[in-house]
Amino acid sequence: MYTVIFGRSGCPYCVRAKQIAEQLKDQRQDFDFRYIDIHEEGISKADLEKTVGKPVQTVPQIFIDKEHIGGCNEFESYVRQNLAH
Repeated sequence: MYTVIFGRSGCPYCVRAKQIAEQLKDQRQDFDFRYIDIHEEGISKADLEKTVGKPVQTVPQIFIDKEHIGGCNEFESYVRQNLAH
């Protein structure tokens, strides 16, 4: 399972999503992730909208195996429902 988190520095939800992903990586052999800082990479919300397929108002925007999950709350919910032991 490969997760990509698009976030930005100074965003508490981005920090939380990254923490969840780091915990999963420590706990599971089948989980890995990449965190992409949209400001460092020069990615705009318009660029993210093309990837997501709908308007993007907030970060993080999270994808699991190339499927758009949503933001931090959706990611937490997904983890609870699908990856909790």
